[in-house]
Amino acid sequence: MQPDESLWSASGERDVRLAREILYALVGEPPYPMTVQLWNGEVLRFGHGTPRFGLVVHHPSPLCDAALGGGALRLADAYFRGDIDILGDLYAALSLKDHLGSSTTPLQRAGVMAKALMLRLRGTPIDRGAKRPAGLAKDRTIAFHYDVSNAFYRLWLDRQMVYSCAYFQSPDDNLEQAQTAKLEHICRKLRLQPGDRFLDIGCGWGALLIHAAREHGVRAHGITLSHRQLELARQRIAEAGLQGRVTVERMDYRDLPGEACWDKIASVGMFEHVGLRNLPRYFTIAQRLLVPGGLMLNHGITQEEDVWDGTLSTRFINRYVFPDGQLDRLNRVMALMEAQGFEVWDVEGLRPHYAMTLRHWVRRLEARHDEAVQHVSEMAYRVWRLYMAASALQFEQGEVGVYQVLASRRAQGVSPLPLTRNDVYAPRAVTQPRPYRATS
Repeated sequence: MQPDESLWSASGERDVRLAREILYALVGEPPYPMTVQLWNGEVLRFGHGTPRFGLVVHHPSPLCDAALGGGALRLADAYFRGDIDILGDLYAALSLKDHLGSSTTPLQRAGVMAKALMLRLRGTPIDRGAKRPAGLAKDRTIAFHYDVSNAFYRLWLDRQMVYSCAYFQSPDDNLEQAQTAKLEHICRKLRLQPGDRFLDIGCGWGALLIHAAREHGVRAHGITLSHRQLELARQRIAEAGLQGRVTVERMDYRDLPGEACWDKIASVGMFEHVGLRNLPRYFTIAQRLLVPGGLMLNHGITQEEDVWDGTLSTRFINRYVFPDGQLDRLNRVMALMEAQGFEVWDVEGLRPHYAMTLRHWVRRLEARHDEAVQHVSEMAYRVWRLYMAASALQFEQGEVGVYQVLASRRAQGVSPLPLTRNDVYAPRAVTQPRPYRATS
């Protein structure tokens, strides 16, 4: 990308000198060797050894924003807009998130801000700040994230389009194998049997519904708030010849009717959207829908912090990716389930699996950049690329986790589960998914 000189009218060596001084103060000794190329072509080197990545800064405005309190989030804004490019190792570049300015004293920070103000006053930067919808209702929030082109998701998800943590039985598994293993793992944990009435809350494009019906003989129903997911899920159900046993509708979980009408329930990657205040109601509804002794598997992301606000990661997620997303600690999720009438049986942490899943997604998305920007904007592509790479690092570093919690609706008497978990982990052949037609 070439710099757009119309965006900045400041001139000459003084502006470049100010930029150098700001960068040396902000970056200091970085976690990895790196370079920064300024808008005049000058290249600055940081750290020792071969650079792992480089930033290309096309005009001074992003540096001013970062120095004046915006930090890494404003640099992310600039990357999304194309005012900064990232070359080389994206994951190494993301190490700057918690590093910028970390070694400066209060007096040095004041000096950096003064230089940034001076640089800003010498030019006329145009505010091209990325916008996001505000005050979204629940269905509009889902649309903001999921109702982009199905063809975009198809570029980097597996063939079944499973948009949640995969299950790697070996680091050498490919994404197709790991996602099929995850679907089977969920079905085994729920002990799905022929004729079971199975509900999938937040069913996505229908992969779990189809797998459960085809491999385990259940009668399945799924709900989603996404129009595009609904259309493709119904199409795939028809192509699999499962119309008589699998149905999908567009519905909010709060509107699900009935009591004790489902034998098994799964919720995979959905309860992150519910909101912390709504979690008691969410689990109350799920408990009402289950038969006594019926099983629910809740698969969702958790965080290690006590409060969901104030961190760079939470601000980034809520600004660009999940406008309503909120995560809770695992212990509180389990306490809520127990308070709403569930008995918890098994808890499995899948944090390494999600880190691997995200790295697969990033590689696949990067490999198909030119196709991706035919379905979404370049800005949207950059948001997804950075969000997924940053999330992979969060899982690797333990800032967030992902857990499958298996619980039953409390009932007196015999446990709904066998004495051991041999049935979950015993080897078993699983039918590989048949390809779907490439439609939007």
